[in-house]
Amino acid sequence: MTVRQLSLPGLVEGCVRLGVPGIGLWREPVATYGLEATAKLVRDAGLTVTTLCRGGFFTTAPDLDDNRAAVREAAALGTDTLVLVSGGLPPGSRDLPVARALIARALAELAPYAADHGVRLAIEPLHPMYAADRCAVSTLDQALALAEPFPAGQVGVVVDTYHVWWDDRAPAAVARAGAEGRIHAFQLADWSTPLPAGVLNGRAPLGTGTIDLRAWRALVDATGYTGPVEVELFNEALWARDGTEVLEETVRSYVEHVL
Repeated sequence: MTVRQLSLPGLVEGCVRLGVPGIGLWREPVATYGLEATAKLVRDAGLTVTTLCRGGFFTTAPDLDDNRAAVREAAALGTDTLVLVSGGLPPGSRDLPVARALIARALAELAPYAADHGVRLAIEPLHPMYAADRCAVSTLDQALALAEPFPAGQVGVVVDTYHVWWDDRAPAAVARAGAEGRIHAFQLADWSTPLPAGVLNGRAPLGTGTIDLRAWRALVDATGYTGPVEVELFNEALWARDGTEVLEETVRSYVEHVL
């Protein structure tokens, strides 16, 4: 998503050239290019698909057929992790506990199906400003509470700095998630102000905002996590630029501000 203006072949070529070993994919460009063609493209380049995004929206779409399709797509792409954006308030509702209960019910139905396909479900808490319309799960503690009824190999969490950096309970939650083996994905984006009018696309390039990214990497490393680290930037200004240049800058900023 950081360089969504690139074609999938262009993204793969750039990652190979820059020594990036894996890519996190979104379902929409995969569907456009073709599921089997994408899997072959990535595989032939020697890359791995780190995660597939996204499933979820359990509070407004009770039919899980699309989520089952997402599980099958993840398996076909060779990734073991499907990222979930769980969904906000049901239409006409102001009841966050009800929304979370709907999410828990959907997880109970989807998790065994995903496990049968070798895919883990990764609940991503989103910043509270998205609670109404996108994700009623706002903290890592809430995500872990939803994951707890399931084996760690079935349901875990995403640690995304953009969404959880503000939460003073998040470091303890990261430690607990790591101890339980529930960190299924680790994503980086920075936070800068003022936020754009469309806050969804306001993630800042690494090192340009207020988040101590290296400290977050150290926090996750301390849990024993050895999985991939993804950079996910929704940013209109970046999308308007040459994608190859943005990819190169992202790699440089990762080395400078995260390693």
